[in-house]
Amino acid sequence: MKFFIDTANLQQIKEAQDLGVLDGVTTNPSLMAKEGISGEENVINHYKAICDIVDGDVSAEVISTDYENIIKEGLALAKLDDKIVVKVPMIKEGVKAIKYFSSEGIKTNCTLVFSAGQALLAAKAGATYVSPFIGRLDDISTDGLSLIEDIRLIYDNYGYETQILAASVRHAMHIIECAKIGADVMTGPLSAILTLLKHPLTDSGLAQFLADHAKAAGK
Repeated sequence: MKFFIDTANLQQIKEAQDLGVLDGVTTNPSLMAKEGISGEENVINHYKAICDIVDGDVSAEVISTDYENIIKEGLALAKLDDKIVVKVPMIKEGVKAIKYFSSEGIKTNCTLVFSAGQALLAAKAGATYVSPFIGRLDDISTDGLSLIEDIRLIYDNYGYETQILAASVRHAMHIIECAKIGADVMTGPLSAILTLLKHPLTDSGLAQFLADHAKAAGK
């Protein structure tokens, strides 16, 4: 399973990259705003800075909701770097745009997906990635992981190559369960990735090894 980090924070992206497990980055207008990035030129420059750090795909989201402007924005974003994946909302005009981008060899990420039917449409249109938001479904007392299972089954039934990108991942168990189900990618905060490192038996075992070594060394 690929690990993407869901942020626009350059320091966190660098930290995940240095860890050696980062496969890509997802961003959105809210994450840009959180980092104080505003204005078209600043946003473009920030995407370039992210691409300079990571080796894998970087999802850059369009903000238009009509077909012509989604295409215009997407083409401009795709020209920034070969790593850019045009992130398009799951709406009628978005699906049409994904079909166009697919025909032009431009990678896409269909975002804000909350049902298997939406994921099926995205795959039919040729999306590179589909992003079901499991955390947000959990927030409304719906099982987000069940959606991942449904999409996996449908894609496997028909051999769709669209990758399932589990989004809105909140914690380590989300990551583990997505891996068990067979999600192709997960995207979440750095904190969720780092939590995978932790186990109390690892900590106590290491402390014991170091204590025994110090004792044997006469320290």
